[in-house]
Amino acid sequence: MKEPPKKARLLVVDDNASLVENLAEILDAAGYAVRGAGTCAAALAHARDGFDVALVDLRLPDGDGTALAPRLKELQPDGEVVLLTGFATLESAVAAVRAGACAYLVKPCATQELLVTVEQAMRQVRLHVEKRDLSRRAQMAEKLAAVGTMTAGLSHEIRNPLNAAALQLSVLERRIQRLAKEAQPPLLEPLTVVKDEIRRLDHILEDFLQFARPREFVTRQVDVAEVVNRVLDLLGAQAERRGVRLERDIEPVPPVAGDDERLRQVLVNLGLNALESVKDGGLVRVSCRPSPGPGPEPAVDVIVDDDGAGVPPESRDRIFEPFFTTKAKGSGLGLSIVHAIITQHAGRLRVEDSPAGGARFVVTLPRLR
Repeated sequence: MKEPPKKARLLVVDDNASLVENLAEILDAAGYAVRGAGTCAAALAHARDGFDVALVDLRLPDGDGTALAPRLKELQPDGEVVLLTGFATLESAVAAVRAGACAYLVKPCATQELLVTVEQAMRQVRLHVEKRDLSRRAQMAEKLAAVGTMTAGLSHEIRNPLNAAALQLSVLERRIQRLAKEAQPPLLEPLTVVKDEIRRLDHILEDFLQFARPREFVTRQVDVAEVVNRVLDLLGAQAERRGVRLERDIEPVPPVAGDDERLRQVLVNLGLNALESVKDGGLVRVSCRPSPGPGPEPAVDVIVDDDGAGVPPESRDRIFEPFFTTKAKGSGLGLSIVHAIITQHAGRLRVEDSPAGGARFVVTLPRLR
C-alpha cells in the first residue's frame, strides 16, 4: 500500500477568528494542512514547527505583518509569505515586496483567487527545495570526483607505510612477550592503543577505496535471516565488551536477490554504529521481518534500533552524503557506502526515531522474483 503524499503546511495569521476558520475550511478542503494564529507571538511559535506558506494579516494585535514576514522567513527559509490586507493600495504592495512576501491578497478574497495565490506560492516553495537539492547534488558530485582523484595516491602513499608500521609493531609485541610477565602490561598497553589506531586508519582508507572503486555487483539468492544471525554472532563480543544488550528478533522471511557479503557489510556497519551510539547498559535490537510496505511487491525489512541519542532531524537529509558525519572520528563514508549497496539491491534505506528512544535504521529489500 502506497504512503499518501504529505500535505503542504499552511499557517494563517489573523486576529479575526471567523476569517481564520473560513480560510482554514476552504484550504483544508483543497488538501492543505492548516494551522491558525491570532498574534505575531503565536505565529512565530507555530513557525518553529515548520510551514510551507504563511498567510499573514498586515495588522495584528501585537505587531505588524510586514515586520512579522521576514521573521517567519528566517525561521523557514524555504517557506513563502502571502500578506493579507483590507485595502489594496500602492503602499501596501510596496510594503509586501519589502517584507519579502511573494504576493498579497485583499480581504475578503474569492475562493478561486485564494487557491490560485496559494498554489503560486507553493510553486516557489518547490523551486526553493529543488534548487537546494540541486546544489547539494552538485556538491556531492564534486566530493565524489575528489575521492576518485585521491584513490590511487591513497592506496600507495598511505597503505604501504601502514602495513610496514603494523609489521614492526607485531615484531615489537613478540619481543615484549619474551620479557618477564610482570614487565609486559605497561609495555603492551600503549602498543595495543597504537595497533588499534593503525587498524582504524586502515578501515578509513578501505572506505575511501571501496567508495571510489566499488566491486562488480553480482546477485544470487540470499537468506537475509541467516545473514542477520551471522552478523549478530559476530557483533556479540563487541556488545559484551561495551556492556550493551544486543537483542535479535528474527522472523522467517523470503529470500532476496543480492550479494550476501555486501549485505553483511551493511549490517555490520549499522550494527557497529548502533553499538557506538549507546551508553554502557544500553540496548541495540536488530529485527528481520516481512515488510508491511509501502509498495505492492513483497519485501523484507531489517531494522536496527538503539536507545542512544538518535539522529537530529536536521541531519537526516544529509546523513547518507559522502563525508558527512556527526562523529568526532571517522571518514564520513560508512553510511554513504551502506546507502550505495542498498541502492544496488534496488532497496531502500531510511532513518527515523526508534521506539527504544534512539535511532532506527530500516533496510527494505525486494524479495527474490
